[in-house]
Amino acid sequence: MTTTLLSPPTQGGSKPLTTGRQPTGILVALWAFVVIPFVALIAAVPVAWGGWLTWTDVAIFSVMYLVAGVGVTVGFHRYLTHGSFKAKRWLRVTLAVAGSFAIEGDVTQWVADHRRHHAYSDAEGDPHSPWRYGSTVWGLTKGLLYAHVGWLFHREMSNRERFAPDLLVDKDIRRVGKLFPLMVVISMLAPTVAGGLITWSWQGALTAFFWAGLVRVSLLHHVTWSINSICHVVGERPFETRDGDKATNFWPLAIISFGESWHNLHHADPTCARHGVLRGQIDPSARTIWLFEKFGWAYDVRWPKPERVATKLIDKSRTR
Repeated sequence: MTTTLLSPPTQGGSKPLTTGRQPTGILVALWAFVVIPFVALIAAVPVAWGGWLTWTDVAIFSVMYLVAGVGVTVGFHRYLTHGSFKAKRWLRVTLAVAGSFAIEGDVTQWVADHRRHHAYSDAEGDPHSPWRYGSTVWGLTKGLLYAHVGWLFHREMSNRERFAPDLLVDKDIRRVGKLFPLMVVISMLAPTVAGGLITWSWQGALTAFFWAGLVRVSLLHHVTWSINSICHVVGERPFETRDGDKATNFWPLAIISFGESWHNLHHADPTCARHGVLRGQIDPSARTIWLFEKFGWAYDVRWPKPERVATKLIDKSRTR
């Protein structure tokens, strides 16, 4: 492989980086849950044009997208991966379950992959850097496709004992991980049942399955994957990151990614609970954490400190 990635930073410990290729069963399931929802996403416009989209579908879609999206951004990412706050046990389990509804894999493996990404961001060892094939037009095009989705089909499994040992010893999280296949079924079945009961018709069940099941899963997948691809190539870099780390802020994705596309600040200060720290940067995930804190469900939240933000900002005038 031709690559221009920097050498990886020194890592402590003797555990290997990866534990081998993913099992065939997981690969088959991956193809199914990437390709089938994506086909539905492509078909969404003509289906909607044909009248097979109702306000009931929109409502169920919105609820499912919100639950699964917040589960990934607040639960999997800011909480379990980076420890941006602490949570009551019931909230910890709820967020892990909600994140599993996004159908992005077992929670512990997701966290291990993401921690590995931060440890080796855009360096050799990063599981999904778009710069792995160089900075030429063809190399970057190939790299973007790889970072967006290709890495999932060719990956070496990140070593969970190395990158997520805390979750491996957590009985609640282990149980959620073991029940991931059931979470997948619930994620697809819940909107179908809701649509059928609300409309009291098979058509309502089928359209809800299509919109709030297949289309919702595919859209959320591609939004999440866009943080790995687009947000390491296109956008602004107002904050200083480690040498070679090319994480960017990409504002068009801010709302539908729940604030995750303020990716440059996140890589500059990974444990910060708010990613959109500059004026006008909307961060729904941070607002959700704020609400959890107000209700007493979350505590020890690592909110951004003005002086810390100022030291990391390249253009110091933007904090004035």
